Amino acid sequence: MNCPISRQPVVAIVADRIERQKHMAHAVLEGYVHALARVAGVLPVIVPAHADGIDPATLIASIDGLLLTGSPSNVAAERYGAAPLPACTLVDPDRDAVSLPLLPKMLEAGVPFLGICRGFQELNVAFGGTLERAVHDQPGRLDHREGDHDRPVEHWYEDRHAIDIVPGGQLAQFAGVATALVNSLHHQGVDRLGDGLRVEATAPDGLIEAISVDSARQFTLGVQWHPEMRVDDSPLARAIFTAFGDACRIRQQERLQSPIPA
Repeated sequence: MNCPISRQPVVAIVADRIERQKHMAHAVLEGYVHALARVAGVLPVIVPAHADGIDPATLIASIDGLLLTGSPSNVAAERYGAAPLPACTLVDPDRDAVSLPLLPKMLEAGVPFLGICRGFQELNVAFGGTLERAVHDQPGRLDHREGDHDRPVEHWYEDRHAIDIVPGGQLAQFAGVATALVNSLHHQGVDRLGDGLRVEATAPDGLIEAISVDSARQFTLGVQWHPEMRVDDSPLARAIFTAFGDACRIRQQERLQSPIPA
């Protein structure tokens, strides 16, 4: 008698393209890998920020979830029709060239999606939205940046402000609370919300902090904060990765039961 093989769902993480010892490299921070492996219960697989090497059809047939991470880099302003960012601003055109075209294809195919910080912003841009490049300079806005970089890095991810979770949304379904405290490490934010996106949470200054794809049947959540760094002590952070992992397991069952196209 053959016993069924237990397999972990496979989640693709699009890497940042960075320089390491005068070589270009593709990298993902440990916090995302830890949260996916230990809390979501999935197998993280890093996808290089190399557009010529990415075949969306192969990825769709092979994975059960997509994570777009936070990053020190910004989405290039040209991607949403704005004037170029200042020359001193860190951008990652190679990641833009992979993540922005790939994301709509993944969502259309029913692949669960979690976007964090830059990934949240990529979701908005992919749906035709725009970004505010310096939230802290806008009247009435909080300063959402991480603060002094000389502090120990764990202090960067301490709770900074509250969010109000919109009733009836994806986040509300598993958050278990109407308000929560979150960390804040960004200077850009949503300016115009993309078409077909739904607001899931807002900050006290009105800035959009979480979004989803309104028409999607699968998990499609983008959050502006960094839950991956708080999965060991934040119930909301754990709930986000647990719900994402559960959605990936549903996708895995559907994918493995579907016939392979000839």
